[in-house]
Amino acid sequence: MLNQRRHLRTPIALTSPLTILHLLAPAPVGGLETVVSTLAVAQRRAGHSVVVAPTLSTPRDGWNFAASLEHTDVELTPLLVRRRGYLRERSLIRKLCGTRGVNIVHTHGYRSDIVGGHVGRESGLPIVTTVHGFTGGGWKNRAYERLQRFVFRRFDAVVAVSQLQADQLRSTGVPSQRLHVVPNALAAVAAPLSRAEARRALGLPDEGLIAGWVGRISREKGIDIFIDALASISDFPLHAAILGDGPERTTESARAESIAPSRFVWLGAVAEAAKYFAAFDLFVLSSRTEGLPMVMLEAMAAGIPIVATAVGGIPDLLSPGEGLLVAPEDPEALAAAVRATLHDRDAAEQRARAARRRQQAEFDVGAWSARYESIYRDLIEQRASLARRS
Repeated sequence: MLNQRRHLRTPIALTSPLTILHLLAPAPVGGLETVVSTLAVAQRRAGHSVVVAPTLSTPRDGWNFAASLEHTDVELTPLLVRRRGYLRERSLIRKLCGTRGVNIVHTHGYRSDIVGGHVGRESGLPIVTTVHGFTGGGWKNRAYERLQRFVFRRFDAVVAVSQLQADQLRSTGVPSQRLHVVPNALAAVAAPLSRAEARRALGLPDEGLIAGWVGRISREKGIDIFIDALASISDFPLHAAILGDGPERTTESARAESIAPSRFVWLGAVAEAAKYFAAFDLFVLSSRTEGLPMVMLEAMAAGIPIVATAVGGIPDLLSPGEGLLVAPEDPEALAAAVRATLHDRDAAEQRARAARRRQQAEFDVGAWSARYESIYRDLIEQRASLARRS
């Protein structure tokens, strides 16, 4: 059984503010980056000192992530190192731990898990990781993820974003007593745009049906499944808007144009994409694998109909009364769910409203931040208790 005590909604009584160090190597856009910035801001508002240290090869690498923290009180301290400058990265993290009086090291993503986790252990600090999901892919990435799973066994706390993910981590050797299930949460979107404003800002036509797809354009996100599904729909005048970028964009955009000319609009990476969800008549997620995607919470909050693959923590987010779920790797099933959504708009709108209510009720940022604080304080108390005995 997982240790449920460590992530109760009510935090352990505050004795003094903590100093929390978050480590990550940010991509241009993504759910991991949204989770880190949202959690850091929530923890700062709760009175803690929060230092976020992204590892960057060039100052430009983290521009979008840095922008998400620009008008906050969170301390952003980039670690500028060469692509494989692990020794310098370790040195900079070790210095931060000492000079900032860090109480907790919280890592995100395999590079920070491996490098930052090692430094945290060396510094004698409790180390926590949030497992945002695994992408698979090429042999090199799979090798990194295998190493990451091994490293998890040495963390003081390993946070899974879904029960399924926790079960998978336990099966790979992560001790049950160190595992915690803490689903992601979503902060309210600042100034979301209306349908007309969002379409105008994205350069989309004012009229017509548009299915939205948002994410990294890579194999694990199933962009090819989305293209095949949408291309097969001929009974509705449906177009698709794709927000995101990634290694498969060139290949898949050419393929999409060859099988369904002018149906797909490729908009590239869009900062604060959640502001624009009102532009869509429905949101489609076609992933082969997921943790608990922030983009799904954003779609729920936007109150638009959702069609998604039943992978990772998505079935924990959406019941049949809140969205239509289909098996992964099945473009025909995905297309059928899209058609069903467009055919019965009243039922689709009812599901969308129910999903929005659930997002607001169950995925609150304050309670989410409190769960993490509870984990941190338990670990600190365990260290203190061991010290008192010795």
